[in-house]
Amino acid sequence: MKKLSLAAFMVVNAFCATVTLYQDTNTGAIYTKPGPNRVVLGEFVSKDELKKETLKEIKKELPYKHTLQTHFRVIKKNSPEFLLGKETGPNMLVRPFDNPDMYMKFGVRVMGTFENYKEENKATGVTEEDFWDAYLRRVRFEVTAGFGKHTSFTMDIRNDKANYRDSGEKEFNVGDAYLKIKKPFGTSLANFKLYRGKIDVSRTETVKSAYVIHYDRPHVADEAAQYISHNRRATNIQMYGNWKHKIAYQIAMGDGVYSGKLKDARGKKFSSSTANGFHQDEFFYGGKIVLSPFDGWEEKKRTETYFAQGKHFSIGAAYWKSPDINFVDGNGKAVKLDHTLINYELSAHYKGAFVQAEYFKFDGVVSDWNNAQVGKSNGWYVTGEYVIPSLYYIAPFARYEKWDKLEDANGYDMTSKIAGINWYLRGNSTKVGIAYQEDDYDVNVGDKKVKRVKFTTQWFF
Repeated sequence: MKKLSLAAFMVVNAFCATVTLYQDTNTGAIYTKPGPNRVVLGEFVSKDELKKETLKEIKKELPYKHTLQTHFRVIKKNSPEFLLGKETGPNMLVRPFDNPDMYMKFGVRVMGTFENYKEENKATGVTEEDFWDAYLRRVRFEVTAGFGKHTSFTMDIRNDKANYRDSGEKEFNVGDAYLKIKKPFGTSLANFKLYRGKIDVSRTETVKSAYVIHYDRPHVADEAAQYISHNRRATNIQMYGNWKHKIAYQIAMGDGVYSGKLKDARGKKFSSSTANGFHQDEFFYGGKIVLSPFDGWEEKKRTETYFAQGKHFSIGAAYWKSPDINFVDGNGKAVKLDHTLINYELSAHYKGAFVQAEYFKFDGVVSDWNNAQVGKSNGWYVTGEYVIPSLYYIAPFARYEKWDKLEDANGYDMTSKIAGINWYLRGNSTKVGIAYQEDDYDVNVGDKKVKRVKFTTQWFF
């Protein structure tokens, strides 16, 4: 036993029970009480008592550390270990200490593309365009404010295709901007969104763009995104929920289409035609149901990137209607029509393998804004990816798409083929890829063949 320093003594005295020891100057014996020939050695603490007090201090620190992890979080739970670490978020979560039911989430995303674009005139065989282009496919600033256990508001400010061709820097605008009321009745069967939340016109269009296999979604799905409601998220109110993830649904109604995004069967915009007087007098309405019929294969999140984790199988169907659309065509004829969309989906994944397919049926398609005849259209696509964890999460993928843009008429077909490789360096937080895309347009929809080689990058925090 040795004498403690003054500093050590002060610490020990603060936290532990101490004892004064005395030593006989003649025999060297140690005593706990004063007596003849005894000198004070000092105050000491037992080893067991010291250990006990040290453990108490450690236990005091643990809740504090847990509290910090609860109030500040960025790493995604259950993420695999990628080459650059575990996937983040999405977004950084911050909770106030005085009310942990409230929170803020902040996130940023940049998706960049370097590509070679070639366009061939099929009638002449001449390559009319051949150039390299670099642009920001998507830029996002995302924020969510949680007001309590049941209510939150999510929005993002975005800029798409800045520096694409000769489009300049483009402008920022509002994307998602919705109030979410989660489980107000204590059940997952009933949840609500108000304002600018996506309606499920297509699985790939509903999946967050950071989670899709390829940055450019299928052409026919992009058409569906504008066919019922502007960017499938014009101001609306929706109710959605699920029963044990076996049955999921969404029903919604709200603001309809935007003329600036509508195209006729030839692919020409309303705004670039001689048609005029566009207005819509009724709200869109409709809904979707998704089934996961097999036990253990339930779909719990809408995504296309699973990183060889788990399994799911789901099928779904949707019906949407955007009625009472009015305009005057280029010949001065008043036209009134309804847009109707039917969508079927199938998706599944097992470990590294993923497959997804959708079918679309459009009614109310305008053949030509300048001389409007109303018809129907249909299209489909199938896509898949295989993630290889042993090769640092490299994932080859492919997609095939076919779209008949005007049924019962010749020369309105479009096909698209894509093949490529994604490399998930940190899940969807950091990924790079390369893809080759070839689009073939029939005589009445462009009469051209477009070939694109794309180098893609994504940074998402």
